[in-house]
Amino acid sequence: MTGSTRTSLPGVPGEPSLRARLTATAAEYALRPLNCAVPLNPPGILFARTLIATIMAAAGPPIAGTAVEQVRAAGVRGEWVRAPGVRFGEQAIYYVHGSGYVLCSARTHRGLASRLSRRTGLPVFVVDYRLAPEHRFPAAADDIAAGYRWLLDQGFAAHDTVIAADSAGGHLTLDLLLENARRGLTQPAAVALFSPLIDLTFSLAAEQERRRRDPVISARAARRLPRAYTHGHPDDAPRLRLGVTAGTALPPILVQAGGAEMLSADARHLHGMVRAAGGDCTLEIWPGQVHVFQALPRLTPEADIALDRSAQFLRTALFSRAPRKVS
Repeated sequence: MTGSTRTSLPGVPGEPSLRARLTATAAEYALRPLNCAVPLNPPGILFARTLIATIMAAAGPPIAGTAVEQVRAAGVRGEWVRAPGVRFGEQAIYYVHGSGYVLCSARTHRGLASRLSRRTGLPVFVVDYRLAPEHRFPAAADDIAAGYRWLLDQGFAAHDTVIAADSAGGHLTLDLLLENARRGLTQPAAVALFSPLIDLTFSLAAEQERRRRDPVISARAARRLPRAYTHGHPDDAPRLRLGVTAGTALPPILVQAGGAEMLSADARHLHGMVRAAGGDCTLEIWPGQVHVFQALPRLTPEADIALDRSAQFLRTALFSRAPRKVS
């Protein structure tokens, strides 16, 4: 088996910075009570969507001069994000944003996409998939698959494409990879996942919360979000409870999660599954960091360091330019 757990190697701090500690403390006292109390009715969802958009824009705005081009194709919506000086070429990043299946959009993740574009020198296509409760399972998963096919149809070979994703985007990305393997489709060159959500029941997260309280939201409150998407389907339905079987052809995967967040349990679970199946997966747990801290450079200096490492991982995979096909 290949892969490793990285929590104290050079480049991954052994302790959180003071700003990271302050961010987690502020979130626990100001944000967590609010997130736990907001109802998932139409006014509550509108409020939550506005709140997350405001936080993302304030804590990680796009790089000045970033080029944004809207995509409205048959069955595909999203936007190309290119940092200043980045041009289109043979290679690209496919970004699957988080949301809990309910909250975010390509626009909320424009800042993170622009910083990833600058660090890799590559254009980033951020897919804008349909959200719950307006659109339930499998709408989001279908949109992610359609976006990947569309990207390949634009002339980007699979081995010249990498995927980055966060939170619920991690679940959607793993579903895409497993469907690619099942159908014998060529996989992307590599995948980087930030705080991936894998267990939609939040059972792993709840167990983690018994050890350490998540500063952003409780497991009980958070699991209401994917339930708005999976409504009417059993927890163990195919494409909802994901498992990696031995011999599944997957690309190399980098998983980064915050040590303060409950989804560090999901990150460890994913890492264990992929490695047990013989896959290549590296896990980095960043001490004291909150959920998807890579999107919050104005709040924690570790955001830029982690994104640098992710960008290097993706670039290294692309430089190999070795097609990965299912045998």
